Amino acid sequence: MSSEADHVYDVLQVGYGPVSEVLALTLARNGYSVAVFEQWKERYALPRAVCIDHEMFRMLSGIGMRDELPTVSHPAPPYRWFNSEWKELLHIDWSAEAISGGTDVNFVHQPTLETMFDAKVRQYPQIDLNLGWKVTAIRQTPAYAELEACNTETGETRRARAKYLIGVDGANSLVRQSIGATQEDRGFEADWLVIDILPNEGVTLDIPPAAQYCNPERPTTIVPAGIKNGRYYRRWEFMRMPGESLEHLENIETAWALLEPWVKPEQAKIIRHKVYNFRSLIADKWRDGRILIAGDAAHVMPPFMGQGMCAGLRDDWNLAWKLDLVLKGLADDSLLDTYQVERRPHARDVIDLSMYLGKVICISDPKVAAERDQAFFEGKATPPPPFPSLAHGIIHRDSSSEVVAPAGALCPHGTVSYKGRRGRFDDLVGLGFVLVLRNADARRALTKENVAVLRQLGGHIIHLAETADSDESVVDLDNKFIPFMDELGLVAMLVRPDFFMYGGAKQFDHIQTLVADLATDLRRHGVRITSVARQKMRTERYRPAEPTLHPASQEITDRLGARCDRSHN
Repeated sequence: MSSEADHVYDVLQVGYGPVSEVLALTLARNGYSVAVFEQWKERYALPRAVCIDHEMFRMLSGIGMRDELPTVSHPAPPYRWFNSEWKELLHIDWSAEAISGGTDVNFVHQPTLETMFDAKVRQYPQIDLNLGWKVTAIRQTPAYAELEACNTETGETRRARAKYLIGVDGANSLVRQSIGATQEDRGFEADWLVIDILPNEGVTLDIPPAAQYCNPERPTTIVPAGIKNGRYYRRWEFMRMPGESLEHLENIETAWALLEPWVKPEQAKIIRHKVYNFRSLIADKWRDGRILIAGDAAHVMPPFMGQGMCAGLRDDWNLAWKLDLVLKGLADDSLLDTYQVERRPHARDVIDLSMYLGKVICISDPKVAAERDQAFFEGKATPPPPFPSLAHGIIHRDSSSEVVAPAGALCPHGTVSYKGRRGRFDDLVGLGFVLVLRNADARRALTKENVAVLRQLGGHIIHLAETADSDESVVDLDNKFIPFMDELGLVAMLVRPDFFMYGGAKQFDHIQTLVADLATDLRRHGVRITSVARQKMRTERYRPAEPTLHPASQEITDRLGARCDRSHN
């Protein structure tokens, strides 16, 4: 066995799907060394996810993909739900202008999107990409996390160590098993046949742009499946009916028979047809010491909201800014305890929202379907729950520990003018903590301590203005920020690195308290923020400190799959 015991990466990642690609890219952009281990040498060539929402579009744009994203995605149409007679039950306007700018949802062709991610990853020399290496064991000590892997072709084995190990290795996660996590079943399960097609050149199909056909005879999904090389893919999903065998449903003749009302064999090519088991599962534990999980390793959900990949990318975005503070030595690793506290309830709520929609369509009993239809037409159906905000963790609370609105809501984003340049807010102002002030007068409320806190966090302070009045003024060209703040009566909003608001202030004298409370909350979670007086006494910059583990942390070893399988089976 070859050993790299003398070299310790900042982060090890197990798995190399889209969530892993984006996490590696985000960490590398912050200067950290990452080693990725993936069993398969070749990327899975077929699409799974078909859309990303506005929040994730903003995140991907912020980490260097703003110019490429429009070439691999297209704005979503309205998402309409029909009964068997094509009468509308639900209308979800995915084409609406989102708080992050652009449409609420964009459709993507996942393999093309992943190719873009991969190309970005390979631009960073600090990412050590190991494809064709199957992880066979995972362990940790108080000093490091470690994995063993073997080459699926040669049988060679190696060991790698890092300060942290993150399992982004899918629904059957070895990493999840290694930390002893179990999965909570939220109660949804259904088999669906997924068919992706590529229409022939010049063929225009007479089909709904994006729809759920809630016909109890065969519940059906019809949605875009992204764009590749200028050509648009389409997806159909057909629910497996009671008594129907998997073998029958996966037969190519069955696939064409189900497609027959919408597309003929001479009009298109079937790219993939496969039955998938849609589940609603969420892990009970997302972290054990130096080992964490993200993406499908932590949660899986029905696809009816198009949120599976988005939820994983939110995990990345939450982890990235916290790992940044920890790896810089500005926080101890108790900050990572907030990862599950914040992400698990949010992911659970998104699962439940997806389940709500799944239960609307997954009805095969005509009588029950008729009752559903009547309830919607009469306005008696339970409406879908709202898309969740951040409700736990590092957000502003009052003296009774109640969340103070608008804490936990997403902040707006749009085109601005800043320091003589025109562009998107994140590109010009920068990522990280941002204090957005309603006007220049609000600056007078800031204390030296407030400014020092934000500077230590690498944050930004800007104010909104009708015209540029200083280097710190931002002109709101899209009219996104000013109406948002005025509607809520805010003179300031303090935004976290993941675009969620830590909190807002409605009076000038509340701004001091808002920033001071952020500092207190971060100190409570292990972030080392010094006072102005202490800061002046410092003669050296912070030096990275070795993160510490909870005293109860013990070495854990999982030899699952210790015998290396040299095949891909």
